[in-house]
Amino acid sequence: MTATTDGSTGALPPRAPSASDATAETTEKASPTRTAVRHDTAEAARRATARATDYLLSVQDPAGWWKGDLETNVTMDAEDLMLRQFLGIQDPKLTEAAARYIRGKQSADGTWPTFHGGPGELSATIEAYVALRLAGDAPDAPHMATAAAWVREQGGVAAARVFTRIWLALFGWWKWDDLPELPPELLYFPKWFPLNIYDFGCWARQTIVPLTIVSAKRPVRPAPFGLDELHTDPRRPNPPRPLAPVTSWDGLFQRLDKALHLYHKVAVRKLRGAAMRSAARWIIERQENDGCWGGIQPPAVYSVIALHLLGYDLDHPVLRTGLASLDRFAVWREDGARMIEACQSPVWDTCLATIALADAGLPADHPQLVKAVDWMLAEQIDRPGDWSVKRPQLPSGGWGFEFENDNYPDIDDTAEVVLALRRVEHPDPQRVEAAVRRAVRWNFGMQSKDGGWGAFDVDNTSPFPNRLPFCDFGEVIDPPSADVTAHVVEMLADVGRTHDPRTRRGIAWLLAEQEPSGAWFGRWGTNYIYGTGSVLPALAAAGIPASHPAVRRAVLWLERVQNDDGGWGEDQRSYQDKERWAGRGASTASQTAWALMALLAAGERDSEAVRRGVRWLTGTQREDGSWDEPYFTGTGFPWDFSINYHLYRQVFPLTALGRYVNGGPTGVPVGS
Repeated sequence: MTATTDGSTGALPPRAPSASDATAETTEKASPTRTAVRHDTAEAARRATARATDYLLSVQDPAGWWKGDLETNVTMDAEDLMLRQFLGIQDPKLTEAAARYIRGKQSADGTWPTFHGGPGELSATIEAYVALRLAGDAPDAPHMATAAAWVREQGGVAAARVFTRIWLALFGWWKWDDLPELPPELLYFPKWFPLNIYDFGCWARQTIVPLTIVSAKRPVRPAPFGLDELHTDPRRPNPPRPLAPVTSWDGLFQRLDKALHLYHKVAVRKLRGAAMRSAARWIIERQENDGCWGGIQPPAVYSVIALHLLGYDLDHPVLRTGLASLDRFAVWREDGARMIEACQSPVWDTCLATIALADAGLPADHPQLVKAVDWMLAEQIDRPGDWSVKRPQLPSGGWGFEFENDNYPDIDDTAEVVLALRRVEHPDPQRVEAAVRRAVRWNFGMQSKDGGWGAFDVDNTSPFPNRLPFCDFGEVIDPPSADVTAHVVEMLADVGRTHDPRTRRGIAWLLAEQEPSGAWFGRWGTNYIYGTGSVLPALAAAGIPASHPAVRRAVLWLERVQNDDGGWGEDQRSYQDKERWAGRGASTASQTAWALMALLAAGERDSEAVRRGVRWLTGTQREDGSWDEPYFTGTGFPWDFSINYHLYRQVFPLTALGRYVNGGPTGVPVGS
């Protein structure tokens, strides 16, 4: 065997049986009644697994990939309508379809939440209201008047987040002077300087760069109507607020923003023009082959606006393909409504579906699994992206999340794709092995200095970006998280790198991150159930015994938070109030599956908690083999941006049931 550049050998070890394989074969002494219950549960699980397998195979695209709808909140739809109004490209059919969707998501109290069953959210309600006004809904219509009254009760537009007020400023409904300043000269900050653009997480970076142009240009399009009804006092829409003490971080950054407003008035014209041109080049260089930016909606929207403000015609290839890419985010419903996805998740969905089907017992050489591997192999990224700013010597080898996102491969997808590839018997194993080696090398190279892994960047932990008055829209940095780190550790164990010092540092990081309750925080899924469901399979795969105190604490926590109906659920409000909501919420298929995979990894296959969880999954499965899940169990920004991945309700229950029925590897992935 030959050595590779990261020190590994040329051949990867075969997947080894795990402790749970042996556990699955053992039987405990029990009464005939308990034995019958166990048998009935196992038989129901086998039937449910077969139905779920058939269903998942039936929804694979002929090209080999899977993709479920990615549902967020109505701000995506509202901003799409406002963008079309700003650019003068309104379409009556699209407007009515979007309005139909937005109206359908309004709560009984007149508000719009950001997740199913959640409370009304001010900014989402304002943007939805404005979009419906653009669609022709009268302000005195009952659903509109109720919404406007609620907005006023919450403090009006002045209390909304910055992004909402930026959209209103584009039409003169808010003053640019009353928004935080974001100068394009920011691009000239050196990479070692605080608040340079690479101090921001990639999603924030891609959004902020075009917004520096918008902030500098301060455009105003004629407003088709007024919005006085959304202000607590239309004569003083932005009442003055006292500054925080100068000795506090908030006070310091508030005064910095005031200084930047003064700078806007005296900025050197040539320097500002050069900065905006540099920002435009930065944007264009990062446009993907499909016309989008980063595969996500917000950077695409603001990039189109910014370049248009700099004189790019809507027929210019950059803008034409950019607008076309946004159209591909639209999901048309049977009732004629049109929902806009914030992004699309084919790589993520495909690797999770592959793992689920393999763990469910589908033959490893099944043609549909081979086709999925072929598609994933073609998606591996072989060029540098923004991540290489901090790792210039590291060869590429990761995967993105979306159809097109070569600039921003992510560590989480890369780990999960490797796990999926190694579950399939491909006719060209050398090709698979080479792809896996490149991915392992890249993930090792993306480890942060504290031993953990973030999602997109290395050591993206600056404390300053979150302090900016502009950055009130959610998480803007990308520090290591337990769920991503767990998936990487699980992958490294799977390829035989458990004893590598870098893997051991990752394991130590995970053990140190366990909360006093016994759970782990979930950054990219909701929340402590997701984090715990990610970590326990990883620890088991890495050889941490089921008797380890950290594992026992986690098992006890999962047992404590199991619902009376046998399932598990956790509300998005656990991000704000973990004392009341951690591990608490209506039972869902995906969260029940995460808890089961954690318990199975901890050797609890024959426990009553597992049997009850399995019975909940089998009892809630639909006739076609799928599950229903209106609740949002995915996370974009904790609390601020929640996601309902429509394929989660399928892949994770199938993985959990497959492992319950077949034993299988301990390290079963649970997604981000």
